[in-house]
Amino acid sequence: MRIRSKPWARPELEACPFFIADPKANRNRWNAVFGNGKPIYLELGCGKGGFASQAILKWQDVNFIAVDIKNEMLVLAKRKIEAALQAHQLTDEQVRVMIFNISYIAEAFGEEDCVDRIFINFCNPWPRGKHKKRRLTHPRQLVQYKPFLKGDLWFKTDDAPLFDETLDYLADNGFRVTYRTDDLHTAGFADNLETEHEKMFTDEGKAIHFLIAEPVRN
Repeated sequence: MRIRSKPWARPELEACPFFIADPKANRNRWNAVFGNGKPIYLELGCGKGGFASQAILKWQDVNFIAVDIKNEMLVLAKRKIEAALQAHQLTDEQVRVMIFNISYIAEAFGEEDCVDRIFINFCNPWPRGKHKKRRLTHPRQLVQYKPFLKGDLWFKTDDAPLFDETLDYLADNGFRVTYRTDDLHTAGFADNLETEHEKMFTDEGKAIHFLIAEPVRN
């Protein structure tokens, strides 16, 4: 779906105190950006912020970074996050949002960064063969995550072929799957946060596939 340009989106983001205007400048110093020694959780492709606005409430003892590629999308996530913080009388000290092309995420995060968890929720499945390299779980992405991912990766999708191929990507690229289910909503997984897409797909009768994986360290 093509997103209509919103000229006001970028200025609104730049006026936001928890917006990161130059993510590359923070490469290898994200822990210093927060300066509190708490774990860092990173959502890749945050969309309109349905997950992020819940995550900052559920995990209040972590720092949370939400990333998207479009100003027009991130500004909506920023508003949802602000509303969640205000409703629960929380500060924005432990949350950051940023615009970045995730295909080049290694330019914004390096080996000296310590990300404890990556979330990838309902990313574009890119089903056509020549487009699969654009997947956020493709091997060319996994090799970028490994240097800075010190914990685990949580992945959700309604797309069974994407899920099955992701399992192969992980196995072939030094990740160990520690949890998986092909029907998240009947699996009894306690820490699930339902996204907008998840509710839509569930209402359509689709099962949600979910896994947790971690890099295998030598």
